[in-house]
Order: sequence, then structure tokens, then C-alpha cells
Amino acid sequence: MEQGNDELDGLVRKRIRALRLAQGWSLEELAGRANLSQSSLSRIENGRRRLALDQLVTLARALDTTLDQLVETASDDVIISPVIDSARGRMQWPVKGDPGVTVVRQRVTGPPPDYPARMRAHPGREWLVVLSGTAILMLGHRRFRVETHQAAEFPTMLPHAMGAEGGPCDVLGIFDRDARRGHQRAARGGAEGDDPDATLT
Repeated sequence: MEQGNDELDGLVRKRIRALRLAQGWSLEELAGRANLSQSSLSRIENGRRRLALDQLVTLARALDTTLDQLVETASDDVIISPVIDSARGRMQWPVKGDPGVTVVRQRVTGPPPDYPARMRAHPGREWLVVLSGTAILMLGHRRFRVETHQAAEFPTMLPHAMGAEGGPCDVLGIFDRDARRGHQRAARGGAEGDDPDATLT
């Protein structure tokens, strides 16, 4: 690593030490995993040894992270504003650190579908938490009642749909890339069961 950027240099050294301590490892344990001497690792953490790219790659691997994450600096665009879809009662945020992940908040007002043909299946996984109210999650032939502050996670290859019970509910969902694409295709195609009041997306 170039030594001209003292701030980044110090940040990386602190990050190596913090990640080591978070794992509960001594200097000796991390040094062994990274094929370094204990004294070399100590000097790296304390700023008494130059940071070399090959050592950073090895340390990142030993710490179960990536080189990019190890040298990542804070950006100015920390605050992310949502994309608002008023017609469907949705707010959506991208996750910059993982472009495949999308966070969606939606108000669900209608009941769940009453017949399986209105349920969708597609590749991916979804995780959701009910922020207020009570949601009914349909997965295949099973029906789950998800109350305020309860979460659910499921593979989206199971036919699924969601509705509200006893009044509107607010749901925050996290979709991986495949799940997001599956819902986007269904929405564009106007697939049966794509009523925004009856499903999460």
C-alpha cells in the first residue's frame, strides 16, 4: 500500500486489529492463519511496518473479509433516499454494499389470495419483518400469521403471497437479486395475483 495516504493507512491498521479482536483471536492466532510472524503482525497493527499488498490480501482472507472491504473508506453519500411508488404503497432502497440486495417497505391492505393460482414462485430468497399490524404469509399450502416485530425468511421457489389481517400492516422486506427480479418481471407482466393489496410486492 502507498504510504502517502496516512489516514487510510491508519484506518486499515485499526480495522485489522478490530477484526482480529472481534474473532477473539490473539496476535499469535491471526499470525498463524496469515502465515506471518507474531512480531510482524504486531508491527503491522501498530504502524511500525509498511503495509504490503500481498500481506493485506493474506490478512483479508485470514479475517474472512475481502481486500476491498479492508481498504474501504467512508463515502460522502451515506444517506440513501427511497424510491417511492405511491400507486403501490412502496418505498425501495438499494444496498450499495451489495448491489444484488434491495430493501422494500410496503403497506399491505388486502387479504391474502384465496386460491393457489394467485401465488407466485421464482428463484431467490426473501426476508421480511412486520413493522405494524398482522400479516398472513402464504407459502405453498401453509398459512403463517406474522405479527408486529416478527420476521419470516423463505426461499421464493415456494409459491407465496401475503395479505393483511384485521386492517393494514406495514412490512419491511429484503430481497436478494433473484427475488427482486422475479417480482419485477411479474409486475411488468401483470401476472395473475399481482394485486399490490394482496401481495408484498
